[in-house]
Amino acid sequence: MSSLLISDLHLHPGAPAITDGFLAWLEGRAQGAEALYILGDFFEAWIGDDLMDLGEADPTGNAALAWRVAGALRARSEAGTAIYLMHGNRDFLLGERFAREAGACLLPDPSVVTLGDERVLLMHGDSLCTRDEAYMAFRAQARDPAWQARILAMPITERLALARQLRDQSGEANSNKAEDIMDVTPGEVLTALRQHGVTTLIHGHTHRPAVHPLELDGTPARRFVLGDWQPNRGWEIEIAPGQAPVLRDFALSG
Repeated sequence: MSSLLISDLHLHPGAPAITDGFLAWLEGRAQGAEALYILGDFFEAWIGDDLMDLGEADPTGNAALAWRVAGALRARSEAGTAIYLMHGNRDFLLGERFAREAGACLLPDPSVVTLGDERVLLMHGDSLCTRDEAYMAFRAQARDPAWQARILAMPITERLALARQLRDQSGEANSNKAEDIMDVTPGEVLTALRQHGVTTLIHGHTHRPAVHPLELDGTPARRFVLGDWQPNRGWEIEIAPGQAPVLRDFALSG
């Protein structure tokens, strides 16, 4: 049985084709998979698990989306596929309640897991982008439990407004940054591999799908980068016992 890895779906009510495509993929391509790893930015924004309490009263449609996706994941989990969720830079407030409703397990970033016949380092990838100093400062703040507690104590309407503000600010800031600043720092990749004692890294975040051969202290290594999902296309990595990881894109059907 194989394991599947995906990242950067950025699910939100304004992109129904991606949601429909993911749910079709979950019922089809992912059927029979031993495990599914979602490496962050599963949702475009996540303001806290209590959003789910709004149900149909949520005018933004985010609560309905959350329940729909959680139900589909739980069905896949109950069919025998282990589901793992990792936080991204967009959905770092994703919590235990959503994971429980989805039949999933929250996975720390970074994590080393055994896939196929190999220990593999899994990350969202944003922590590797150390040349983007402004983002790294925000990341440190956003991962601070005290800061998160203050945000979660705000009324939901204020959190929704904050999420929109942060998304707009991020888009504007990124448009003015050099491309290489928003990519991973090569030295950080090697440091991460060395620290965790592995030669394979899989991450998302950068939206630059590729397989990068590396050399780590004289030993061959590799970095797999997952792509972001679009209304007509998704990306996955499949790892089966005795086989090398395969990065592929595919057409979405809703």
